[in-house]
Amino acid sequence: MLEMGGDTLTKAKNAIGNGIQGQAVLDSLPHPVIVVGEDDKIVGANSAAEGFLHASLSVLKRREVSWFVPFGSPLLALIAQVRERGGPVNEYKVDIGSPRIGQEKLVDIHASPLSDAPGGVVLLFQERTMAEKLDKQLTSRGAARTVTGLAAMLAHEIKNPLSGIRGAAQLLEQSASEEDRQLTRLITDETDRIVKLVDRMEVFSDERPIDREPVNIHVVLDHVKRVAASGFAAGVKITEDYDPSLPPVFANRDQLVQVFINLIKNASEALNGVNKPEIVISTAFRPGVRLSVPGVQERVSLPLEFCVRDNGHGVPNDLKQHLFDPFITTKTNGSGLGLALVAKIVGDHGGVVECESGNSGTKFRILMPAFTGPDLNSGIED
Repeated sequence: MLEMGGDTLTKAKNAIGNGIQGQAVLDSLPHPVIVVGEDDKIVGANSAAEGFLHASLSVLKRREVSWFVPFGSPLLALIAQVRERGGPVNEYKVDIGSPRIGQEKLVDIHASPLSDAPGGVVLLFQERTMAEKLDKQLTSRGAARTVTGLAAMLAHEIKNPLSGIRGAAQLLEQSASEEDRQLTRLITDETDRIVKLVDRMEVFSDERPIDREPVNIHVVLDHVKRVAASGFAAGVKITEDYDPSLPPVFANRDQLVQVFINLIKNASEALNGVNKPEIVISTAFRPGVRLSVPGVQERVSLPLEFCVRDNGHGVPNDLKQHLFDPFITTKTNGSGLGLALVAKIVGDHGGVVECESGNSGTKFRILMPAFTGPDLNSGIED
C-alpha cells in the first residue's frame, strides 16, 4: 500500500491553528486534508483538498461536507464515530464519488478529533488509485507468466515445423509456374509472420536480471522521437514538455527505448483520421509517491513521471481494464503484445504504468525510481 496514515495526519493536526505558517504546512502535504467544524461545515482545507473536491477554499468554507459526498455516505458516519469515541478512526476503500467531485473516488479515510476545537474533526484522504493499479499490474504479470509458458511451448512445437514448411515452399517455388509461385510465396510470408509473433512472445520468458545504470531519460526520449518522426509517426506533431532538472532514472536504456517506441507507436496509430494529430511527451518529478512491495522492507520511492499523451478518440470502455493484458488489441492485425511488454518491462524495473483515456485522448503515465547513487553525474548517458 501507499505510505500514509498516522504520521501525515499528525503533521496535519499540528499545522491546524498555526495561522499562515500552519496553512503553508498543510498545503505542502500531498494528500487532501479538510477540517470539519461541529456543525459539519468545512472550516479549513489544504491545496490538495481544493483539487480533490474541485472547489476553492472560499467555496469549501460555505458548504457542509455532506454537500460533496453521496447521500448516506460512510464518511458522515465516520465523522460521527470520531466525535462519539473522542479518538481517531480509519476507514479503508470508501467510495465517496459523486457528480460534484467525480464518480470514481475510492479512498482510505483517516479521521481524528481536534482537541482545541470541540466537535471538530480533521479528515485526511488517501486515494487508492495507485495501489489499485499496482494490484492490477500484478494480475497482468500473472497473465504475462502464462504467455511465458506458451512462448516456450511454441518455440519448440511450432518454430521447428515452420522452418521445415518454409524450406519445402522454397524448394517447390524453384520448379513451380508463376501462378503457383504466388502460393509458395504466400506460404513463406505467413510462416515468417508466425515466427516473428513467436519471437515477440519469447521476450516474456526472459527472466535474467536487468542490467541497469543511471540513464538520462531525455536522451532516450529524443532518440525515440527521431525514430518515430522518421517512420511510423511521420506527419504527427510531437511536442515535448520536459523537466530539465530531472535526476537520472535507474534503468536499462535499451528497454526504455523499447517501452517508449511501443507507447508512441500505439499513440500514432490511435491518431488515424484525427484532425491535427499530436503526441505530447512529458517528464516531471513527483515526490511523495512511495510503495510497499513484496520482499523489500523499505518503501520504494517512484518520483519520476514520464507521460505519452495523444489527442485521439480514446480507448473503448470495455478494453480499459484489460489494456495491459496479452493479446488485447483494438487493431485489426495487432498481436496485443505491445502494451503487455510495456507493463512487463516497467514492472521489472520496479515501476508502475497506468492509462487514462477519454474522448479527448489517451495518456500513458509511467512512475519509476530515480538513481540514488553517490554521484548522480556518474555514468549518465550523453
